Amino acid sequence: MANISPISKGVDWLVVWLYAILVAIGILCIFMVEYNPDTFTFSSFISFNTNYSKQLLFAGICAIVAIFILLSDSKLYTAFANLFYVFGIGLMFLTFVIGKDINGSKSWIPLGGGFNLQPAELCKIFTSLALAKYLSQLDLDFTKTKSQVIAAAIALSPAMLSIMQNETGLALAYSSFFIVMYREGLPGIILIIGFSVGALVVATLVMEPNTLAIILTVIAAGFIYFLRWQIKRNRGMLILIIAVWGLSVGIQRFAVPYVFNNVFQCYQAQRIYSMVGKDYDCSQNRSAKISEANDKKVTKPDDYNVRQSKIAIGSGGIIGKGFLKGTQTRGKYVPEQHTDFIFTSLGEAFGFTGCLIFLGLYFLLLFRIIFIAERQRSTFSRVYAYSIASIIFFHIAVNVCMTIGLFPIIGIPLPLISYGGSSLLTFTVLIFILVRLDADRQMVLR
Repeated sequence: MANISPISKGVDWLVVWLYAILVAIGILCIFMVEYNPDTFTFSSFISFNTNYSKQLLFAGICAIVAIFILLSDSKLYTAFANLFYVFGIGLMFLTFVIGKDINGSKSWIPLGGGFNLQPAELCKIFTSLALAKYLSQLDLDFTKTKSQVIAAAIALSPAMLSIMQNETGLALAYSSFFIVMYREGLPGIILIIGFSVGALVVATLVMEPNTLAIILTVIAAGFIYFLRWQIKRNRGMLILIIAVWGLSVGIQRFAVPYVFNNVFQCYQAQRIYSMVGKDYDCSQNRSAKISEANDKKVTKPDDYNVRQSKIAIGSGGIIGKGFLKGTQTRGKYVPEQHTDFIFTSLGEAFGFTGCLIFLGLYFLLLFRIIFIAERQRSTFSRVYAYSIASIIFFHIAVNVCMTIGLFPIIGIPLPLISYGGSSLLTFTVLIFILVRLDADRQMVLR
């Protein structure tokens, strides 16, 4: 017992067990969609020729990494937080030089032996540490705009590089850090503005332009009417309402169409439009016009992935078809079913009940992380814990909504479940650094 006390003292074993259960479920799901009794042999398994055997190897490596983290000193993560962040940004820049193009995204560094590293995934760890380091400074006043801009720059710099690598899904994941900033004092009005702009974009896609412009005008006129007495005392309020109205109309009339036609690729625009039940005309898209000018055939993207995913999940019913009995996922009808659409295997095999229990495990993990965050004496540990909770929640929400057609397909993995060494390693390191920091929660880290 004396030999294991250093690693077990203060460890939150509930988080460790939830992590282990979720990783096991992930391997099981990958096995369900890939197992073929006609070709399965023990030699093929131990030679790691299948994705489920590779994921088991990744899990073994991650277990070693987790033990190493639990044996480390918590002060290591505060001392080297900024250096780790610079290293992560450097890795992302390195992809532009030696990066490997996979599915149109040049965000991978080849390691040999068929294995690849995705720095944008690992950079979530470094960004969490760097943001925690910055927000835990004793002399920091986070109510000042300068401090808020610096924190936003720390969070969004990897996202900008990820967009340049054509990895939009991972770039969006970095927006989850704004939840952490809100917990640490970011004004709520900033989040309200962000959600309002999002609602305006959706309304622009759904409604006819002139109709939406009229509605925005009526709303502005209503504000002017009901606030007329305050406006008489403060003319600046009238200017603000008119400015917001002008900006909103400008976004829906010019900004949104410009982004969809000139910034997004045709397939990206189509996926977003299909989410709201609309069809996008690729003839308006700049990238499609360039392809046609170069005599390249532009195929119109469809929602095949989502339709097959819905069929698979729906076919599971209340209790599912059973282990290795799914006809859709076992029949390879769902594309990327071992990575981005792995939730479909759960839905078909174990039905609504299984999905509910599975999501319950996730939310138990999230609530436990939040509980851990609130019991920290150190601001560094608290900010880091909320960063982990925000990242995991974002991945779960987007991935599950993506598979049932409530969010566009952006290629974002399900934490600890989807196949992939980079993703599994990232979430392992994120979680076990938190466990290590929590074990030393009586220590004030800076």
